[in-house]
Amino acid sequence: MLYSVAHFEYSFADDWRQDLFEQSLADIGFDSFCGPDAYIPSSALDMEALHALVGSTEGVTLLAVENCPDSNWNAAWEASNLPSGLPLDMCIVPDCAFGSGTHPTTRMLMDQMLSLGGGFMSGRRVLDNGCGSGILGILAARLGASSVRAVDMDEKSVASTRANAERNAVRVEALLGSVPPEDNYDLIFSNIHRNVLLAQMPLYARCLGPGGELWLSGFYEADCPPLEEAARNAGLVQLSAQSQDGWWMLRFLQQ
Repeated sequence: MLYSVAHFEYSFADDWRQDLFEQSLADIGFDSFCGPDAYIPSSALDMEALHALVGSTEGVTLLAVENCPDSNWNAAWEASNLPSGLPLDMCIVPDCAFGSGTHPTTRMLMDQMLSLGGGFMSGRRVLDNGCGSGILGILAARLGASSVRAVDMDEKSVASTRANAERNAVRVEALLGSVPPEDNYDLIFSNIHRNVLLAQMPLYARCLGPGGELWLSGFYEADCPPLEEAARNAGLVQLSAQSQDGWWMLRFLQQ
């Protein structure tokens, strides 16, 4: 998949305003961020929408937009996302995929798994939706999940997940797709954009059996109420909510 990169210059009064701007970029198709650079599949790039967003946001200057050869994209991402201190001696190479274990959204999901321990994970059928590098599904497998399916819309993420699963000597079925296949799961991770979570909420509920859990992350506090309402409408019961560095995680139960 060919990517384009937008180079920005920021002069925000507060650091959190960059997170809000990146959320707005995600709304128009950007899916990866590295400092002041934002990446988007070239086929999804809408220059009119990008200029409108920049023009309405104080503290942002768009310097340039250019195609990003695969080799440069991989190098830039790996250089800024070197994983370290991963649990259970996991070995993860992000390549061009999200999931080095350093972002608060990934860290909250990992910490939740570790706090519940192998007894909770043992025997569970797990779906990692929007898997990136596969780190969440691999950790679930290391903690005793009976099966792990990982899905991502980017073929490089699927390849990265397969390679990382092999590095960690676990079995993870990695599939390419924007929508996870319907099946029976005991636990679903979905660490992606709020709009996708809202659209796919009924699907998650259908795929969870009684006692199954849905763990969501990748959004801000303002996104929690609509996500909680969508989960209730789908018949899910909220178990917990937590935050880290402005990002939030929600945990739901299928009764």
